[in-house]
Amino acid sequence: MASPEDRILQAVDDLFDKQVEFLGELVSFRTLRNEEAEAQSFLESALIKRGYAISRFQTDASRIGKHPAFSPSTVDYRSSWNIVGRKDASERGGRSLAFNSHMDVVPAGSAARWASPPFKPRREGDWLYGRGAGDMKGGLAASIFALDAIAHAGLSLRGDVQIQSVVEEEITGNGAATAFVNGYVADAIISPEPTDEQLVRANSGVLKFRLTVRGRPAHPREPESGNSAIDLMIRLTSHLRELERKWISEAKDRPWFADIRNPVALTFGTIRGGDWIASIPSDCVVEGRIGFYPGEDPKTRAEEFEAFVAGIHESDRAFAAGDLVDVEWVGVMHAGYVLTEGSPAEAALRAAHRRVQNGEELNASVMTCYLDAAVFAVHGNIPSLVYGPIAESIHGIDERVSLPSLKRVTKTLALFAAEWCGVQA
Repeated sequence: MASPEDRILQAVDDLFDKQVEFLGELVSFRTLRNEEAEAQSFLESALIKRGYAISRFQTDASRIGKHPAFSPSTVDYRSSWNIVGRKDASERGGRSLAFNSHMDVVPAGSAARWASPPFKPRREGDWLYGRGAGDMKGGLAASIFALDAIAHAGLSLRGDVQIQSVVEEEITGNGAATAFVNGYVADAIISPEPTDEQLVRANSGVLKFRLTVRGRPAHPREPESGNSAIDLMIRLTSHLRELERKWISEAKDRPWFADIRNPVALTFGTIRGGDWIASIPSDCVVEGRIGFYPGEDPKTRAEEFEAFVAGIHESDRAFAAGDLVDVEWVGVMHAGYVLTEGSPAEAALRAAHRRVQNGEELNASVMTCYLDAAVFAVHGNIPSLVYGPIAESIHGIDERVSLPSLKRVTKTLALFAAEWCGVQA
């Protein structure tokens, strides 16, 4: 008689073709910000068929500014739906578990630069291509099919489980924050982000901002009478590199971050400016992000950022007139975290990883970006394990997820759930 572990591993193999097909269906949904509702309905139906009780709730704008898990936002959340599938244990005695994934994806950029349409999944060899295949619909599919495999093996869990599919991860984290404040928590959280089969040990805090520069428009016959907002923005972003260098220099005193070349990663993601091709531009707007270190208050870092921008008019005569720059907070303003070593949840994940990887130890790494796991780790003090498949070109052209890696991760998550929650025939 095969052991429960062997039966679970075989079940993942048996179901994997269906898992890849399911992942392809998820990728085919264009789940950009505020466009996730159709995909969430598809997922809701899939979970209902599997016997999950469903909670469907909007991202909660009323909590912004009132609960520290929430970040500033500038959009209407009336079509921003989160889904949680819950399955209670028939017999108590095990620990509870929640798989947390996000359904939203970033824009694909120029579709013409992709080898195939970004929202048309394409399987080629050991890879599945498409926007979101890696970040993080592959992980969402892995969590669902990990629990499917346990049932397929003729076993049931002794702890309650959740499948969480939230939105807003790519911009504010307010979907996960809504789930958290609504009580969708567990004894452990697994977030199967694409981590190359490594465990995230530490995670940066993140601020997302909008900078608006006001120039003075003019006709090209008298350009000296104007003041180009675009030229001013170029100067402003150059000054902000000084702040980035300062924050990078602080890494030497931060565990886990000292050897990372750029742990704060100031990026300018969007820019728009000017009104007419032949005019000196009046306004220019840039949106971006900057990271900071675990344990720090995001509001304190935001104040430092604002003070630096305000001080530029004293050091650069181009801004001497003052009141030329506005700073707004338009996305994530959230602390990072460090996963404490040696927790029972980590031990269970390490054991599952070793079993699937033929004795190979689980490596730990740092993610210098926002993760929804931070909501549960920082505000709930819940062991939040971020571990998922190998993926390439996430947020880039021809994003893809490794299917052999996805299968290994699914097996690891299934064995982890069986050990963490306990199983019975």
